[in-house]
Amino acid sequence: MGRRQTDSELGRCALLALLFLGATSCCVVYTLLSAGLRRTPISSVLDSIESGDVLGREEAQCCRGIEHLELWGDAVKWGADFKVNSSEECCRACKAMCSGVDGPCLCDSWVFCGNREACGAKFGECWLKKQKYSFYPDRRDSGEHVMWTSGLIFGKGEGIVGLQTEYGVLHIELFPDCAPHSVAYILELLRLRHCVGCQLYRAESRGTSWDSQGNHIKSAPFGPPFALIQGTLAAHGTMFKEIPTEECPQIRRGSVAWVGSGPEFFISLANHNEWSQTYTVFGSLLPEDLEIAEKIAQLPTKLEVWSNIDVSVLDEPIRLRFIRVPFPHKQNTESSQS
Repeated sequence: MGRRQTDSELGRCALLALLFLGATSCCVVYTLLSAGLRRTPISSVLDSIESGDVLGREEAQCCRGIEHLELWGDAVKWGADFKVNSSEECCRACKAMCSGVDGPCLCDSWVFCGNREACGAKFGECWLKKQKYSFYPDRRDSGEHVMWTSGLIFGKGEGIVGLQTEYGVLHIELFPDCAPHSVAYILELLRLRHCVGCQLYRAESRGTSWDSQGNHIKSAPFGPPFALIQGTLAAHGTMFKEIPTEECPQIRRGSVAWVGSGPEFFISLANHNEWSQTYTVFGSLLPEDLEIAEKIAQLPTKLEVWSNIDVSVLDEPIRLRFIRVPFPHKQNTESSQS
């Protein structure tokens, strides 16, 4: 696994080097630029295999929200009459109203006041709400001055977005309860109706190391190739803010996760039990679209070396754009993260 270094990061490093080293700045800048053109790995692919069960979405039992955010919307349960002990408890109360096999939730957002000093008499209030459009939640206020914590809940088949490529649409089920900051950014890209700069640039098949179900073949190496497609979701014209670390389950076939704090991301084509649980997983590719991802992984590539690791970079990067998916989206099989 590796990542690219952005031009802005290189510029900041070069400026600091110039100020600090003065007369020797030319040599330092040259060194930094040379290193910047190489991608630095975020972890060794040959980490020791961790013992324990593979964590899926439901097994992790996520219930996270975003602090200092107040969502508006129609109340289905008034917080003045419903107080709980934590934001997680408030989230689970909303989830309890979203337990149907299919269809929209009765509650798709929650708002909790958990700062005793700031909340005063409102401390513990849990407001359960229903958004007019769950993909476009009504944000009343945000910032350090806001005392509320808020979160979204998507019903079965409801929280799915399309990542459009020239080879087909990759349908991704989002996990707002596990990765709320990540999903908020994806919904922001969806509202833009464009994603200029978003692309896939790395593609590596399962090779002979993983079977068609993504399971590692005994005695086979763990790569290369590393069974993934990788790219960036940095859209031109938008200010990207690093995503904080959120839920980091084991990477499974179909997992969609950030490289570090983003905006680089990858879609896994295998169950990578050999990787540490350090990647924020914000969604899962629907099983029926894995064929598209596998097709992309077979496209012509050229070999590059990123910090002593052989990687396959696409000859032609693939442009990406997020699109809305009509609800309900009919899934052929269960999501690999469900």
